[in-house]
Amino acid sequence: MKALVVDDEELARKRVLNLLSEIKEIEVLGECSNGKSAISQINKLKPELVFLDISMKDMNGFEVLQKLEVNPKPIVIFVTAYDNFATKAFDVDAFDFLLKPFRDDRFYKTIKKVLNISQRETQHNFEKRLQTLFEVFKKDQNNSNISLKLPVRQGNKTVLLNPVEIYYICASGYYAEIYTENKKYVLRESLSNLDHFFKDHAFFRIHRSAIININHIKEIVHSDFSEVDVRMKDNKILRISKSNKKELFDKLGI
Repeated sequence: MKALVVDDEELARKRVLNLLSEIKEIEVLGECSNGKSAISQINKLKPELVFLDISMKDMNGFEVLQKLEVNPKPIVIFVTAYDNFATKAFDVDAFDFLLKPFRDDRFYKTIKKVLNISQRETQHNFEKRLQTLFEVFKKDQNNSNISLKLPVRQGNKTVLLNPVEIYYICASGYYAEIYTENKKYVLRESLSNLDHFFKDHAFFRIHRSAIININHIKEIVHSDFSEVDVRMKDNKILRISKSNKKELFDKLGI
């Protein structure tokens, strides 16, 4: 079976590629870092299996599928950092759903399921299942947009931050400093409460004074004396406490 990995996060792609390297029945054709290249490569290479990130910067995974011209259609395994996409709707034979960060055994369970699906079975049900998923996705977006926002008071207005835009959060006395790509927000809230608020998202508390969005990690930096840091996409370096290092590495598949 030939596969293509699509995700706009390099670490996420490497995680899947490393796991696939252990599966002799699957040949990896390549990887894509955005929706536009995914459409082109799927139509050109005609993979039988696609690992597809739902939330990418240029378009979402559903938009990618809607623009495919290839026939027969590939088996699709959706990958996302959020669990608000009605996971039960993906629990069907021709599709599966991996919630980041996923465990190795969950990944291999999905692969076993895929390898037991016939191409005829996949093609017969693809269009019907795809339409159902589009409807669920649209409905879920409409019902969950408000609950996904973090309200931050700024003067006489309240900004509603989308978690996907947050890079990291640092403690500063009684306040939390929330960093996005272009701006810093200050919120009078403890990191413990924010850690709980983001428990269903791709956030991880690497230190008592810092929470990071693992989807915005640029690289892991191994320093002297066995110390480890993360470099975020804005090049900010944050220390990982020794007690949290193993759990973070497990989540990243390192």
